[in-house]
Amino acid sequence: MSAFSHGPVRQIETNNPDVYAFRVDGHIDDDTSEAMAEFMNGVFDTQDGVNMLLDLSNFTGSDWDSMLDGDVIASRFRALTHVKKYAVVGAPEKAATMISYMDKIIPVDARAFDTNETDKAWSFVGARPSTVY
Repeated sequence: MSAFSHGPVRQIETNNPDVYAFRVDGHIDDDTSEAMAEFMNGVFDTQDGVNMLLDLSNFTGSDWDSMLDGDVIASRFRALTHVKKYAVVGAPEKAATMISYMDKIIPVDARAFDTNETDKAWSFVGARPSTVY
């Protein structure tokens, strides 16, 4: 499977094939959400038990309706049974609070990390980036 890249989202290649990492540089629209969901649904079709890291250090927001696409909804539900650990770096304060809360009620070990804790986030998911990102 080739590296994902669509709009402001770029996959970060890792040294662990079971870790999927992405960096968001800008605003996520409907097309980007759908493309990423389709990519991750493809991953979930072939792999059980992946870890994910999402770097939101340069995230500027998203369209409110980007979460309503059928593929997006399906990938979110599938993530509950396919993602073991989920790290988010640089999440906006409200999102970080939500991640902390959701970690207590979903079967995914989810954690938010400040931008100065990037190394901790990578350690948490059990990988390192293969290249500078």
